[in-house]
Amino acid sequence: MIIALQSLPTRLAGHAITPGKPWPMGATFDGEGVNFALFSAHAEKVDLCLFSPDGRKEMARIPLSERDGDIWHIHVGGLLPGTLYGFRVHGPYAPETGHRFNPNKLLIDPYARQLHGRLKWSDAVMGYKVGSARADLSFDTRDSAFAVPKSVVVDPGFNWSGDRAPQVPLADTLIYEAHVKGLTALHPRVEPGLRGSFLGLASDPVLEHLTKLGITTIELLPVQAFVDDRFLVAKGLRNYWGYQSIGFFAPEPRYLTKNAIWEFQSMVRRFHSAGIEVVLDVVYNHSGEGDELGPTLSFRGLDNRSYYRLAEGGRAYVNDTGTGNTLNLTHPAVLRMVMDSLRYWVQVMHVDGFRFDLAPVLGREQMGFDAQGGFFDALRQDPVLASVKLIAEPWDIGPGGYQLGSFPHPFLEWNDRFRDGVRRFWRGDAGMTPDLAKRLLGSAERFDHSGRAASSSVNFISAHDGFTLQDLVSFSVKRNLANGEDNRDGHDNNHSSNLGVEGPSREPAVVAARDLRKRNLLTTLMLAQGTPMLLAGDEVGNSQGGNNNAYAQDNATGWVDWTGDAGLTAFVARLVALRKANPVLRQRRFLHARPRAADGLPDVIWHRADGVPPRPEDWHDPAFRCLCVELRMASEGEGTAADTLFAVFNAGPATPLALPLTVPGWRLVLDTTRPEAPPEPVTAGLLAPAQSVLVFQPAFTGETA
Repeated sequence: MIIALQSLPTRLAGHAITPGKPWPMGATFDGEGVNFALFSAHAEKVDLCLFSPDGRKEMARIPLSERDGDIWHIHVGGLLPGTLYGFRVHGPYAPETGHRFNPNKLLIDPYARQLHGRLKWSDAVMGYKVGSARADLSFDTRDSAFAVPKSVVVDPGFNWSGDRAPQVPLADTLIYEAHVKGLTALHPRVEPGLRGSFLGLASDPVLEHLTKLGITTIELLPVQAFVDDRFLVAKGLRNYWGYQSIGFFAPEPRYLTKNAIWEFQSMVRRFHSAGIEVVLDVVYNHSGEGDELGPTLSFRGLDNRSYYRLAEGGRAYVNDTGTGNTLNLTHPAVLRMVMDSLRYWVQVMHVDGFRFDLAPVLGREQMGFDAQGGFFDALRQDPVLASVKLIAEPWDIGPGGYQLGSFPHPFLEWNDRFRDGVRRFWRGDAGMTPDLAKRLLGSAERFDHSGRAASSSVNFISAHDGFTLQDLVSFSVKRNLANGEDNRDGHDNNHSSNLGVEGPSREPAVVAARDLRKRNLLTTLMLAQGTPMLLAGDEVGNSQGGNNNAYAQDNATGWVDWTGDAGLTAFVARLVALRKANPVLRQRRFLHARPRAADGLPDVIWHRADGVPPRPEDWHDPAFRCLCVELRMASEGEGTAADTLFAVFNAGPATPLALPLTVPGWRLVLDTTRPEAPPEPVTAGLLAPAQSVLVFQPAFTGETA
């Protein structure tokens, strides 16, 4: 096969070229030059390509003449941080057996700490001839360098003096899921030049807002470098969410204003100074290269058989992710890359944890998902990662892909059972009260095993994927036409209700019902055992116009509208303060109605509205819509009567309410039908209002009626 490559210098005048070292991986500036180390088990030759400062001209092509096992390496003296580079890798082009080497394609260093430029979609980035009758079995000789982002040599040094990670205990954690651009693009108080950036995210107005809410942990949608899908670009859209990673060490360039990684580091330091942790949503289950008809940008051209899980002899890709490919974490080099990436973000960038997208993929071994698989073993024994938060999205589309509750300690897990059950209870679906009881106690049927804590359940009402809270109470069906997929994308079963009018409404009764429903949902979230997560913008009533899959909406649809509901924001802050002030709501141990040594009372007692414990027939009654619960510290722990809370969840009509006699008296501290009402003593003839949540605490002397 003829390979057309231009003639370039293989040596640099005045630059000493020596064998270098096989470690560390990637490009490492050592003060005298740069060491390059790259993995490829099946390559026959590897070239280092150096580019002009603007990335437009390839200046030199230097063979990596040294190979230590499967690591190719070289040291080039005199190179400095800021140098742009890439690789070309020679080897067999035999897609039928899984090999897709094509040295005409410039490749991104998997360990690149920064990328220069964006992917320019062109047929030249394909390893095969687009339109050929042989499809991906054909071979394309065009040079892709003009279209591919360049890897950048960086000096990651940063002045971290005074930086102290908050290290928020799990019991106190409140997660705020946010998008770097979406949170700031329309913020009226963020400096215009910083909107949509890491620096804008950590600006004073955002930090003040999060601090007033009581947020402890911000969880960012993907910030590792990613690509915009070609089919989106053709429609004039972009990959807004960022789940198409191409660089697991590099911050996404579109969020940089100065083209420097210190911007990310500065953001983290400012969050830490405000007492807020930074958790990254990471995508190690697949890459942005897609299936066999996708581009050759990095992993595919470096060593396709090693980096990806393949099928049909090697030509096809295992697609447990729904994105066209699946990274092969059972391969030692790929596992090492992921572990190196995680350590890098902790040690060099100072992040405090990770949320793993489609996490069952990471634990899928030859025989299926294995909670004791290689990735989990490596992760949990690593001393660098021992102290950070680990969160799993416990589902994917592969075999055995739903694994809620199956992840090993110390993982937390997104709990969709909480999301769906709480939504259905407040929508008024019949028979949902027993499910609500399970969700309020941390979904123990899923998580109470193997020494796991009640905080293992990440409880949420809404997340980036799905309706916002405002849309949950405003739309009965999704409105995704703007995505260009004829409204076929996104979930169809959202357990939502428009409460009388589809879409926005100014009718006072509809607005009032929606506001009350939102308060009930949020209050249920904050009263449940587990780790609560709030979607950015829900606290201001942000809407996406009914779009429940805004992955491509890098516009006002996907951005938070800050002209929202100040009253709701104040109510959320009140809920957070209530949770923070009551340890009974933030327990590590599960509650199982066992008697406590301190007072002989069970740690949880269920009531009907009339004060009688629910009978078996009550739990199976579809009309049982008012559930009351008395909560205390777990039987294994310690606590006093002051730790007690009594909560009422009434999804039915107004009903007389009998308070427990286990304490001398009660005071009402929260009523969702009166969101601004201060705590007050209980009066006679108490009613639980229709569609309400009430919270009571033991009364102090003189507070009972």
